[in-house]
Amino acid sequence: MRQRLNLILLGVRDVAASVAFYEALGWRKAAAGSDEFALFELGGVAVAVQSRAAFAADAGLPDRGPGGFAGFALAYVARSADEVYQVMTKAAELGATVTRSASPNPWGHSGYFTDADGHLFEVLYEDGWIFDANDDLVL
Repeated sequence: MRQRLNLILLGVRDVAASVAFYEALGWRKAAAGSDEFALFELGGVAVAVQSRAAFAADAGLPDRGPGGFAGFALAYVARSADEVYQVMTKAAELGATVTRSASPNPWGHSGYFTDADGHLFEVLYEDGWIFDANDDLVL
């Protein structure tokens, strides 16, 4: 197995509503996919949203529903501290639940929100993150 993730799958209650949320945050839906399986290309990795029921059935697992800490988050590394606060404000305006407001911390600035389906996002900024000319994170 290569040391790479290509696709992040999110099970959602309402695919159209989730697409509208992410588009309002500034993401562009890819032409690939369908109304039941929407894709957002993120520079070599894609996020897909599909119904929770279909996703659970495909995985052969019962759907436990959203809620509580899942031990997993998607993280967006902002280009500035100000952008952390802007993204968090926009997410809240769009109906996201802010689980920890953006604030300074020992390494920079960060905050957390969950989307309508309980998927946890961290929005963060630290001086040490570096991006290449393609806007890809360089470790």
